[in-house]
Parts: sequence; C-alpha cells; structure tokens
Amino acid sequence: MPTYVSVLRAINLGPHNRIAMSDLRAMCGKIELQEPKTLVASGNLVFRSSIKSTAKLEQLLEAASAKHLGVTTDYFVRSATEWQEIIAANPFAAEAKRDPGRMVMMCLRDAPSAAQVAALQAAIKGREIVKAKGKHAYFVYPDGQGRSKLTIAVIEKALGTRGTARNWNTVLKLGELSQ
Repeated sequence: MPTYVSVLRAINLGPHNRIAMSDLRAMCGKIELQEPKTLVASGNLVFRSSIKSTAKLEQLLEAASAKHLGVTTDYFVRSATEWQEIIAANPFAAEAKRDPGRMVMMCLRDAPSAAQVAALQAAIKGREIVKAKGKHAYFVYPDGQGRSKLTIAVIEKALGTRGTARNWNTVLKLGELSQ
C-alpha cells in the first residue's frame, strides 16, 4: 500500500480553520486511510492508502474535512516517491543547506507556465529568488519571510493557481516520515 504526504493550506493560522492534529488523524481513520501521522500543527500529514490517484485523495480529504472537521481547505497530496523527487529537484541546494529555514517549497494545484513563472520573477521587489518545476515552486527568502512582499497572494496571482508552502526543514522531515 503506497505512502502519501499531504500538506494542508491555511490551517491553524489565527482563529480560523483550526484543526487539532489528533482530530485530523481520527478523520483519516473514518475515511479508511491507514497509519496517519502528523508533523507539527501546520497541517502536515503522512498516511497510506490503496487509492492510487493523488487527485482522488485530495478530493476525499477535502470532503472529509468539511464533513468531519467543519473546515474547508485545500489538500496537496504527493506520493512518497514524488516527495523524494521534490527534495532531489531542489534548485537551491546550497541555500537550503546553509539556512533551511529561509528556503521554502510550495506545492501547487497546477503547474504554472514559463510565462507565469517569469511574471512572478518580475513581481519580486526584494532579494527573494524563485524557480519552479512542474507543480512545485522553490523560494529563497534571504531576509526571511516575515517582512517580505513576496506573499502567497502575490505568488498565487502571478502563477494563476493555489498553493501552500513549507520551509525546507519541514520538507525534509516529511520526507523522513514518509520512508
């Protein structure tokens, strides 16, 4: 039975979309996902499933969250193999090694076009850098994300798709958890 990694979008930020990780794991049991594990409270989930389609798993999880948790949010599901490929494809390996907290990977709903990635690069006002590959984008925030003008709203508008990001430390921990 394959292992999957899922990252949830915009949960446990302030008072909205609150999900206890114990409730998320319990919900997985109700929809027959096996061995659910969570990592930190920002919505990181690893599980096993006989369902082979990540798109079907995303739909299943999104519907179950609305029904069982009362929360509407996006899930971005990747197989454990895909997650390892995401790690291997990091175009900013040196930056990630030097300061993994300022290196971010974003899972995207759809793969952006080269023109959309160029538009995002043109929209950057600071020292941030970005590269995209398929349904993933990699960012370096040399001055940190806290004050950056390169926000998720700017990113999603330029790329024409929704996404959710995790710092490189979390990406690596999810990779370990999925093995």
